[in-house]
Amino acid sequence: MESFIQILTKVNNSLNDFVWGPVMLAGFLAVGSMFTVRTGVFQISHLKLWLDVTFLQLFKDRNVVKTNDKHAISQFQSSCTALAATLGTGSIAGVATAITAGGPGAVFWMWISAFLGMMTSYAENTLGIKYRYKNEKGDWIGGAMVYIERGLHCKWLAIIFSVFCALASFGIGNMTQANSIASGLKESFGLDPRVTGIALMTLAAMVILGGIKRVASVTEKVVPFMAAFYIAGGFIVIFANAARIPSTFASIFTEAFHFRAAGGGVLGYGISLAMRKGISRGVFSNEAGLGSSVMVHSASDVKEPVVQGMWGIFEVFTDTLVVCTITALTILTSGVYNMKQYLINMNENIEVISGTALTSQAFSSVIPFGGEFVAIGIVLFAFSTLLGWSYYGERAVEYLFGLKAVHAYKIIFICVIYLGCVASLNLVWDIADTLNGFMAVPNLIAITLLSGEVITMTKEYIAKVKAGKESINGDNFAR
Repeated sequence: MESFIQILTKVNNSLNDFVWGPVMLAGFLAVGSMFTVRTGVFQISHLKLWLDVTFLQLFKDRNVVKTNDKHAISQFQSSCTALAATLGTGSIAGVATAITAGGPGAVFWMWISAFLGMMTSYAENTLGIKYRYKNEKGDWIGGAMVYIERGLHCKWLAIIFSVFCALASFGIGNMTQANSIASGLKESFGLDPRVTGIALMTLAAMVILGGIKRVASVTEKVVPFMAAFYIAGGFIVIFANAARIPSTFASIFTEAFHFRAAGGGVLGYGISLAMRKGISRGVFSNEAGLGSSVMVHSASDVKEPVVQGMWGIFEVFTDTLVVCTITALTILTSGVYNMKQYLINMNENIEVISGTALTSQAFSSVIPFGGEFVAIGIVLFAFSTLLGWSYYGERAVEYLFGLKAVHAYKIIFICVIYLGCVASLNLVWDIADTLNGFMAVPNLIAITLLSGEVITMTKEYIAKVKAGKESINGDNFAR
């Protein structure tokens, strides 16, 4: 007779195969394609506009960086907090896993999912600002559950989303991140996971118990630093192997359309596997379509929904097309990944090096103490993800049980961090991955049915900007 754990594992595997399988991945691409087409390929046709509103605006307008609203955070802070939640271990270990399991071609499909996901994220965050409201404390409250209830008038679907989000926050947003930190510090520096657990709980408590203002204050400092730190290291490796850059890009594009797998007689992963691994890792990393980042974007002091939507575009661009690409190119140009050998080992069921170990090898091939460098990167990325997801879970719990339940949630969330550091989490990771993916089902339904509102708001905003009646950041000049 099968044990409860065995049954749970089988059920979760079946659900996971669905939520990260061909049907759902096609759904992610279809929704992103729909918004891309209906907005006239906004991410390209209005490239200058969304860069002006986001990254370039940081150097022009102090109000984008700071806010005087005690019940809101700035546009930059909301974007950093959202990036904090997405720039996790998936940006390091996840990309490596996609390459080992799906080949270099997976990187191409990761790019495709990000390109289309930029407009999915745009739609989510535009709707998030439109339907947000203030709670009894005066704080802005928004998220997929809010526009599902207020836009679709479908509260039961909003409740389902919130339940998935709250549960996922303890798994993918907490225990798995804490475990990655503890494992990385133990392997690289010999630090006892119990010590890591206590230290991590203390640091997290100091930030999380301070509310979104403190979380945003920390992420706006940590995210730019950790991104620059990791990108700089990646560029050192890539430029040291500059001669391999042309062949690396050639392999990415060639393997993306390799129609026969190794078992079929031609040495290659096959287009189906490359697509599945690349798209799923892309979505997993940038979270476009999951509806998670909407909750923190909705806390921004922005007035114009479309402006915050463009911060969503910038978020996906930074996470996948910049950071994840750096990881991929670092691995592929360094020479530590041998596609032929990996395919042979996979066909013969020989265990291969993947994830963090492969990324560490890539950095170590050029940078002294490369393993330690990657370990520090994982600590920063995972800790920032933990902070971001604590806010997502907080918003979901408040929606389900009211404001009074939030403090209890924070305490439980902080305590679970220690468990994540010291426990074996294989099944927990798998279940968390499934719950994370299931958040997409109600969210994709909602943004598809509300797509007309997104298109209308986009056209109205563009018309105002062209007529000079509104600045690019949403300030009204005339009516």
